[in-house]
Formats: sequence, structure tokens, C-alpha cells
Amino acid sequence: MSIRSLLQGVYAAACLALPAILWPAAASAAELVMFTRDGCPWCARFEREVGPIYPKTTEGRLAPLRRVEVSAGGTTMPGLREPVFAAPTFVLLDEGREVGRITGYQGDDAFWGLLGKMLAAIGSPKVQKSGTAAMVTTQ
Repeated sequence: MSIRSLLQGVYAAACLALPAILWPAAASAAELVMFTRDGCPWCARFEREVGPIYPKTTEGRLAPLRRVEVSAGGTTMPGLREPVFAAPTFVLLDEGREVGRITGYQGDDAFWGLLGKMLAAIGSPKVQKSGTAAMVTTQ
């Protein structure tokens, strides 16, 4: 086998594999934004209980987590329905628009349940539809 034919085979395999590698990133139009604040005990609890495993979950692949610091007067950004004042606040954005939010953190069971409902509301194919997303205050 010549080097040229070997390189052609590697190139062909890479071209076939590339869409499969890039598809999950391209398919994810949703993201979960965690509004956090230094010294927030509920934020620290979330980071201990959920933070390390979130990216490894189905939810984490469907809506990757991004952390944003909450300023003293509240934080706003494009796509939010209203400013965020409390930490932690989790906002699910789909295609840049707010779908729902969870204000506060009362433990991993409550978090996963509320997040699952929000993901179901955007029609995520891997989440069973069990309710509609709404503004939810848990703290």
C-alpha cells in the first residue's frame, strides 16, 4: 500500500466521521445559564452536588451549562424575559430565547425534575414530555 492510498483512506474515513463528531454540537441550540455569585452557599451546594456530573448527563449534552456572574443591581442579557437578581438562577435558553427559569437551588432532585420539565417544553427528543415550562421559584 502506498502512502498516497493510505492518506486517501484516512481522508475518506475522516470525512465520513466528521459529521458524526460535529452533529451533537451543531444540534444543541439550547443552553442552561447559571447565574451565580461569589460566596453564594446555594451556588456552592449546586457545584458540589450537580456541577461535576452535569456535562456527563443527557441534560448536559442537550443544554450545556454556562456560568454568568450576577451583578449587585441585577444582570440582564439578550434573550432574557426579565433581569436576574437572585443567585443561583438557572435560565434555559433555546435559540437564544428564555424558555424557563429556576430561581434558587433546593437540592439535586428538585433541580433535575424542574430542568426535565423545561427541556420537555422545548420538545427535546430525549426527554419525556411531562409538563410545561414556567417561571419556577424554589427558594
